[in-house]
Amino acid sequence: MPHVTLETLPDYARFLIAAAEGAAVQFPVRRAVRLPGLELIAHLDPGALADALGQAFIEAEGDPRDSRQCRVFIGHPGIGDMPEPASWGDAHFTEHGFARKLAEAGLRGHHYHDLDFWQVYDPARRIGVQLMRSPDAFPPWEQGSPLRAFLHWEYAARGMRLAHAGTLGLDGRGVLLAGAGGAGKSGTVVAGLLNGLDSVGDDYVLIDLSGGVTARPLFSILKQDPPGFARLGLERRLGTGRPLNWQGKHAFHIHEIAPRPVGESLDICALLVPHVSGGKISSIAPISRKDAIIALAPSGIAQMPGERESGFRFFSDLTRLLPCYRISLGSRPGEIAGTIADFLVRSAR
Repeated sequence: MPHVTLETLPDYARFLIAAAEGAAVQFPVRRAVRLPGLELIAHLDPGALADALGQAFIEAEGDPRDSRQCRVFIGHPGIGDMPEPASWGDAHFTEHGFARKLAEAGLRGHHYHDLDFWQVYDPARRIGVQLMRSPDAFPPWEQGSPLRAFLHWEYAARGMRLAHAGTLGLDGRGVLLAGAGGAGKSGTVVAGLLNGLDSVGDDYVLIDLSGGVTARPLFSILKQDPPGFARLGLERRLGTGRPLNWQGKHAFHIHEIAPRPVGESLDICALLVPHVSGGKISSIAPISRKDAIIALAPSGIAQMPGERESGFRFFSDLTRLLPCYRISLGSRPGEIAGTIADFLVRSAR
């Protein structure tokens, strides 16, 4: 099996793109997904990832001719002349050094060592390759947010950003919810949806700062651990027979619980950092920009390969544009949703 070093990395990335283009007609499945300002074309085998591409997105309305198009080949040995994935050959590996070397060549990429799983992207040509050992040799998170890295690189090239955050809104205005795992972000999004609020997604949403702060939908998946699933009454609504995902959580789609179809966007008026307080009543109080950045930026940068410096600048700009608050969460989902709804109404005056 070949080995890739930092010095040979750009050449290997170009080789993978050329190999995929050369085998293009031998990819048996083509999936087209319409997203905000983008038509994503994926070429791949039938199977779990092809199914995920048909289910995991909130597709955008509008004429696809108004969108840019990007292509991603999801390949493995056995499709045309697609090669075996290479292993990393240098003694040391850092994401930052890896990303910087590719950026110097005008490329983007990611390598997951445990599976020799490669993702490379040419943003100038809007073409990428995901190379795997076999059709099912992908990290477990890929099914919930497939091709997330490619979307991140494509939108970053336009000055936008995928944020690891949730959203809730009312009448087109909304809040961004950010926090580390266990802070209550996803439970708050679900509580809001079950009690009449809107959302353009949880976990990963597209943020645009070009005219204020706008959040747009990408992925449709919501997740809850079994205690949260029961506490929010989702067993009655969705049933109990769903298998747990790789995180030990129930996964379901936003349209299964949303009170209305998901809108094209939310105009974000504030950043809220959830905190499970243990009290009965929710409350909202201002926090510093520093605390808001700590809640928002680290996971949003760590989970999006490359673009580290631009990511910190982006999230710093975002927290300058938005007032930032901590929401101490009460114990009742309806009361939490009502507190956020009242906040949105007051902030609109």
